[in-house]
Amino acid sequence: MTTTRRLLLAAPALLATPFAASAQERWSPTRPVRIIVGFSPGGTTDIAARILAEFLSHRLGQSVVVENRPGAGGNIANEVVAKGETDGHTLLMQTIGGGAINFPLYGNRMPIKPEDLVALGLLLRVPNAIFVNPSLPVNSLQELVAYARARPGQLNYGSSGLGTSLHMTAELLKMVAEIDITHVPFRGSGPMLQEVLAGRVQMAVDNLPSVVNHLREGRLRPLAVTSATRSPALPNVPTTAEAGFPAVEAVAWFGLQGPARMPAAAVQRYGAEIDAAVKDNGVWSKLADLGGMKPDLTPDGGTSPEGFTRYMAAELQKWTDVVRRARVTLEG
Repeated sequence: MTTTRRLLLAAPALLATPFAASAQERWSPTRPVRIIVGFSPGGTTDIAARILAEFLSHRLGQSVVVENRPGAGGNIANEVVAKGETDGHTLLMQTIGGGAINFPLYGNRMPIKPEDLVALGLLLRVPNAIFVNPSLPVNSLQELVAYARARPGQLNYGSSGLGTSLHMTAELLKMVAEIDITHVPFRGSGPMLQEVLAGRVQMAVDNLPSVVNHLREGRLRPLAVTSATRSPALPNVPTTAEAGFPAVEAVAWFGLQGPARMPAAAVQRYGAEIDAAVKDNGVWSKLADLGGMKPDLTPDGGTSPEGFTRYMAAELQKWTDVVRRARVTLEG
């Protein structure tokens, strides 16, 4: 049975068990909570986790710390949480890569199954940005494509790792624009950005929050954002559709998960607190300034464990189709 079908079949059961604890007493952690991040410090996953950790520390009455466990496109962090303690004190900052793309990409080599983790809440969605080192003589996505077509195999592009939405966005561009560019994966956006800034990697794709300041200040040159509409954080940067490549659309997302056997009352508590976080003016001003978009899984723009479960199942189906269509492999 495919991982996509397994998650879709499991979704009703997931919705029926951990979220059905409304009559239980309100759960609270009894010691510090860890949020495991599958990427290096400095990337969007890390930034979002630290903003959420600060909020949760005040709300839960316990310290909430971020622990970076980079590697394997987020799979190391996936495994740490899925196979770790189940009492609600170890959580995962999940991404589109670790929560959707990796399952069809890694196939039987995935260390976990989708049902090994339970959804708590979606924190934010963000567009990706396609950008270059300013030394590259291109000023638009169309110019980049023309430049790459004239120099097959000579351009390198960076991403935060195999299977991340950054990798997949660039692969979509390669497929749609029919260009030959070489993938250079890193263990997170932080080290990738350093190489692009230094000019050793000519172009890259990154989640907007972790690169937006470099783009605003001219250290890197933005060519397009991958959302359906322009980002308020970079209003002068066109979308990929406006640049002539409407099929290159990808919105990354970041949310909290826990191990599948986590207490139902803990699932509910974390779900409520994440929903409160996205509705908190202080939290959201930080995320919006970085280009974040609301979860929009509830009528008021918020999130819930049930809604995040359904969202992840749909994302798994979507990116399974993309991986197969683009013929992406672990060799990049």
